[in-house]
Amino acid sequence: MSRPTPVTTGRYAPPAPVRELTATSADGAPIHVEVHGPEGAPAVVLAHGWTCSTAFWAAQISELAADHRVIAYDQRGHGRTPASPACSTDALADDLEAVLTATLAPGERAVIAGHSMGGMTVMAASARPAFREHAAAVLLCSTGSARLVPESTVLPLRPGRVRTWITGHILGSRAPLGPVTPAARRILKYATMGPASAPAMVEACARIVHACPRTVRHAWSHVLATLDLDAAVREVDVPAEIVVGTADRLTPPVHARALAAALPDCRGVTELPGVGHMTPVEAPDLVTTRIRALVTAHVSAQQPSVPVEESA
Repeated sequence: MSRPTPVTTGRYAPPAPVRELTATSADGAPIHVEVHGPEGAPAVVLAHGWTCSTAFWAAQISELAADHRVIAYDQRGHGRTPASPACSTDALADDLEAVLTATLAPGERAVIAGHSMGGMTVMAASARPAFREHAAAVLLCSTGSARLVPESTVLPLRPGRVRTWITGHILGSRAPLGPVTPAARRILKYATMGPASAPAMVEACARIVHACPRTVRHAWSHVLATLDLDAAVREVDVPAEIVVGTADRLTPPVHARALAAALPDCRGVTELPGVGHMTPVEAPDLVTTRIRALVTAHVSAQQPSVPVEESA
């Protein structure tokens, strides 16, 4: 069965990168990386979430690449990065380290933005040498550090063992998502987006999520179900901002508030009324503005950049 492709028109159409390369992770896994924008510009690194791809950041890339060097990569098994049997928070941290090392010069610092599992990637890598060397500040969008399944409100049931058990089985399902149909759009919108999400937002997200292989979706669901990065949050010792939607059913605001309390240098939590889990798509201008402000405050435009050879 052919997989959906990203939208090709509008603000959610992925722009063409200036170059593409392959970063090699600690276990030899190849990680697909895209670089957008001018060399020598302040750097931004984007880590997408579960079942997504670099296409998820299309709106941010299009805006920021005018005067930033934007580095986006596909998590293992997502987008153009091959699947790997190694699915763990350590693997997420290894892959981010590999991307930072491959794209940034020694000592060069960047703002790192992570959405959902991408935010968990930032937490997992927080004590790693490459993160400590290169992270100037972070933006955590719609994410959490633990208790993802018990806190999820995808099912309109009272919190407790029954809701947790059913939610875990739904999120960990091996069932194929199938083609992007009107019914599929309605289901995805209910589970992952706010009720006022525009059709173009829903279409863009549906195409991205439905393109994720079910084996990859299932494998990473186990990592999320058992996630425990509470200790790692306290190692994120750079300025951090948090964005969350009040209608987020996958990582409700309770997670954002817990992160804010645990982060050593939290600069604020923005709760977006009526917005769901897909904040970079549902609130693209706000997320882009937050990234840009972090770059202005914490990244020097005069840092050296390193040319990276293209890889097939």
